Amino acid sequence: MEAKMQQLAEVVDHLVRHEAFRIGPVVITTTVVNTWIVMAVLFAVVFLLTRKLDEKPKGAQALLEVAIEFFYSLIDTGMGKSGRKYLPIVGTLFIFIAFLNLSWFIPNMVPPTTDLMTTAALGITALALVHAMGIREKGLGGYIRHFAEPTPILLPMNLIEEVVRPFSLAIRLFGNMFGEKMVVTILFILAPLFAPTPVMALGILMGLIQAFIFTLLTVTYLATATHGH
Repeated sequence: MEAKMQQLAEVVDHLVRHEAFRIGPVVITTTVVNTWIVMAVLFAVVFLLTRKLDEKPKGAQALLEVAIEFFYSLIDTGMGKSGRKYLPIVGTLFIFIAFLNLSWFIPNMVPPTTDLMTTAALGITALALVHAMGIREKGLGGYIRHFAEPTPILLPMNLIEEVVRPFSLAIRLFGNMFGEKMVVTILFILAPLFAPTPVMALGILMGLIQAFIFTLLTVTYLATATHGH
């Protein structure tokens, strides 16, 4: 019992980032290292799934086709078929975030999305891409004017909304993943014999749901930026 209490006391310390090593004056944290590991795994998976593509999908390629159709349906809901050109943005966001969220299946790995710095970077990157696509679609002048739609009175509110959006994306993803990882870790400590299977199933579901929500919100923002309010 005493050992379990000690483990519970160390849960939060286990989840926060720590310095892994330094490259000159640059501090490389455990979150960065974990992200590199996830990226390496993702590149390996992508290579294995795409090295033998055929005109008639089968096996792993059929799975890729299903994933693409899923992304198309997500895009079509917000922007119609004209928005399918944004598949690289939407698909990359979902897959990358899903892999980050599910990385806790790697032994002793803390998902990078339990670090607010990671989710903030994802939120800022997503909104930067949204603005870039909006400018490319409407031109700089037209994109600036869309902030005054449907009426110029809403200009201040629209600008504030744009500033808040990356923070909203970041905090939502961080809060859900940090809370989930904390609960999972505590359950594994308290009930190591009974918790693993249902908790792992729940972890997969929650990781995919959080990736879906982040991607869906990005699609909504992209639709607003490129097609107007």
